[in-house]
Amino acid sequence: MNGLIALEHYYTRKPASKLIVKKVNLVLKNGRLYRFETPSGVFSFGKIDKASRVLIENAVVEGKKLLDLGCGYGVIGIVLKGENPDLEVCMSDINERAVRYSKINARLNNVLLDIRKGAFFEPWKASVFDMIFLNPPMSAGKRVVLKMIQESVEHLSNGGSLQVVAFHNKGGSYIKKAMRERFGNVEDICKTGGIRVYRSVRRDERA
Repeated sequence: MNGLIALEHYYTRKPASKLIVKKVNLVLKNGRLYRFETPSGVFSFGKIDKASRVLIENAVVEGKKLLDLGCGYGVIGIVLKGENPDLEVCMSDINERAVRYSKINARLNNVLLDIRKGAFFEPWKASVFDMIFLNPPMSAGKRVVLKMIQESVEHLSNGGSLQVVAFHNKGGSYIKKAMRERFGNVEDICKTGGIRVYRSVRRDERA
């Protein structure tokens, strides 16, 4: 069964692996502590993903409504809500176990969030956000990641931003290129240890 846990693709609607839960803590530079229950069959089981932490610590927070797309067990959205209580934070994931534990972790950290299940923007067809944050599911393949980037612009307000974290030499370069092509702009807002945070802004010429 351990092999199944290791090999199972976390970008799936219903994980087949036996449920195992490990508890982890995240302490920010400001000393604030967040607690998480991490389930098997979900990205970053048993640990806080380094790239997610980089995205949290370098996030450009602007506007009032935020989406954590492909939220896993909820680290990015939960921490950004905790650090910015006035934000309206939404989160979604294709993986039903991820959604269940995002809700558990939201309660654990005493934050109120709108958490939904679905792939891509299925749960948010009529929604518009000021910020979309994405730690993309690279192992799901290039087509999935590019679809997330392509569709994001339709769910951003004018002046809203897509912020994506990735290892530049492990797929980040094609992500940056796709963001530039889709939005007409992209910038690196952080570079650290091979990890970069890319940011593109929706700019409507007639707005």
